Amino acid sequence: MSVGEADIAFARELFANLPAVSTRKMMGGLCLYSEGTIFALLTSDGEIFLKAPSDFASEIEALGGTRWTYTRKDGKVTSMPYWSLPDQFFDDPSEASALAARALEHL
Repeated sequence: MSVGEADIAFARELFANLPAVSTRKMMGGLCLYSEGTIFALLTSDGEIFLKAPSDFASEIEALGGTRWTYTRKDGKVTSMPYWSLPDQFFDDPSEASALAARALEHL
């Protein structure tokens, strides 16, 4: 399954207040960039994850974000440096863009 055009349009609108937002489809999902720096992923099931280095991850976690993990074929769980966009940011593009801008400051 891959990301649909409606999901891509939603993500671009959600982060429209960031400078020079661009996208690139990868492995069934979508990478979101601001001025060439990747700051978020959109998965094929519609989840949005912000890239959050350790010094910013605690802020996203405090807001309700959870770390992206997946289970490998060998059963090992792997954590990625991406955190789910907390629910309260999906309805407010200015707040979502502000949170993403703070994430970008740490990249």
